[in-house]
Amino acid sequence: MAQANQTEQATPRRREKAREKGQVARSRDLIGAASGMAATFVLFSLMSSFPVAWRGFFRDCVESAASGHLRMDGLPPFLNHAGLFLATAAALGMGWTVALGSALAQGGLVFAPTSLLPAGSRISPAVMMKQLFSITALRGLIKSLLPAAAVAYLGVGCLRRDWPALMALSGRSTRGVLGFAAGLVFEVAWKAALVLLVWAVFDYLFERRHLSTELKMSRQEITDEYKETEGNPVIKGRIRRLQRQVRRRRMLDDTKRANVVITNPTEYAIALEYRPDMPAPVVVAKGRNLLAAQIKEIARWQNIPMVENPPLAHVLFRTVEVGQAIPAKLYAVIAEILAAIYRAQARALAATTRAAGGRR
Repeated sequence: MAQANQTEQATPRRREKAREKGQVARSRDLIGAASGMAATFVLFSLMSSFPVAWRGFFRDCVESAASGHLRMDGLPPFLNHAGLFLATAAALGMGWTVALGSALAQGGLVFAPTSLLPAGSRISPAVMMKQLFSITALRGLIKSLLPAAAVAYLGVGCLRRDWPALMALSGRSTRGVLGFAAGLVFEVAWKAALVLLVWAVFDYLFERRHLSTELKMSRQEITDEYKETEGNPVIKGRIRRLQRQVRRRRMLDDTKRANVVITNPTEYAIALEYRPDMPAPVVVAKGRNLLAAQIKEIARWQNIPMVENPPLAHVLFRTVEVGQAIPAKLYAVIAEILAAIYRAQARALAATTRAAGGRR
């Protein structure tokens, strides 16, 4: 029975664990009703040939017994009338097939070895008495009495309807009596099977709802299950923070290789690296606000040129991830910036060389 705090629907893992224990929504009444209806229709579809077949079988048995040919090690009558037994086997086989199909349709193939383990509660007299006088036992009794009452009502109704014909059977031939009895039995049988089948469908829906109620979980149980499967959220959050810190330190170290840093100027900072063997410049670091300030601080210490270009900085920050090359549409803009930097560095180097030569 679900407790008051178990208000959440069962998770897939909870349902899977219940299935491993054999807890599957399955109605035994539906299996029996479906197989009974299938066997009933198969038997009565062959009923027209049954009287002649059985009469011939009994005649051969009596003749074989009278002539002394009927022995325990000989089966002539049975072999001559194998079709009769095949028809009976077909009805039984159809009932078994439908029963198996209905069982698989309800819950599939379930193998639960844990349900076979011995348990003291199964043989405890106190537990058995508690189950005998419980709401579950009362519900099972009502589930059995209601369809039985409906079947009895159908049978009585058919007898009341055909009572005049039943009283007039004494004036009919044997074939007529057998035909009337077979028709009446078939009518009661298929109507009873239909009632049981409809009742079993409702019983299956009730079992599904009952199982869903039994498997409901509290919020704490869902949290505990999440911790078991996905890990503790606090620990996972700490791990993610540590991973971000490691990536940030690695990215700041990679900033030292950059050729230029594009700034917003205060909000964004994107460090680009380019070497002659690269097909295109690569973003080695990017950041916003505090991280951008750290990237610019490293650029100052490493004498890396910083170019203020807010539109370009915004586009690079939004569209290019760290470690990726810039898109082709930005080649021309970045090339102009790098060319200007290279020219400025060349002029500075030339000026430094002339100053050193003048001092000599």
